[in-house]
Amino acid sequence: MLTEQEARDAIIVALDCERETALQLADKLEGKAIWVKVGMTLFYRYGPAIVDDMRARGLRVFLDLKLHDIPFQIRGAAHSASLSGADILSIHGLGGAAMIAEGRAGVEEAAAERGGERTRLVAISVLTSMDAEALASIGVDLPIADEVARLASLSVGAGSDGIVCSPQEAAEMRELLGPEALIVCPGVRPAGADVGDQKRVSTPAAAIAAGASKLVVGRPITHADDPAAAFESIVAELVS
Repeated sequence: MLTEQEARDAIIVALDCERETALQLADKLEGKAIWVKVGMTLFYRYGPAIVDDMRARGLRVFLDLKLHDIPFQIRGAAHSASLSGADILSIHGLGGAAMIAEGRAGVEEAAAERGGERTRLVAISVLTSMDAEALASIGVDLPIADEVARLASLSVGAGSDGIVCSPQEAAEMRELLGPEALIVCPGVRPAGADVGDQKRVSTPAAAIAAGASKLVVGRPITHADDPAAAFESIVAELVS
């Protein structure tokens, strides 16, 4: 069980929408939410300004860009993303240890420039839209849990602060990576909610019980008739 403040801090509201809708949602969640996710849909169109918009509303930002390129490019990209105001930044574990190490160097350089807290890195393991068949189709024959564990060990060893994984792998990741690791879980849906294109899902309470640090929740909140009430319902689930 979490305290109310811990529950609010655990939920990241995914704003995968247009700018005006994102700003309206941020305003509706004022005083309730602490974190939002800015992903590719928003960032590729509006750039760092959308991060500024969220931070101006007192929100912390998970910038979910899933960086994946040669190490030199990732150092620069992570540096720029950190300077934009990202509190957490995602990077692909499949990019390898050298790439992740350069991403870590980039966010450390940015922190030294601007002062304050360093942007934390989380490495993408296996997307929650993928199942074993989808993983096999790209040439990965390991069971999903084994592939997630392999990428988690590699990524944290290279400088990532944690991992992005489905709630179904959260318990193993907590045991593998220890109590300080940042374990971010998308694929979180309240009981009875439409799972959409997600394959490996769990309820908010089950994900936290398994060891998740942060829960990324999008459509169950953002598509609700009353987003603030939907957010509060998840908070209540986590503190009950």
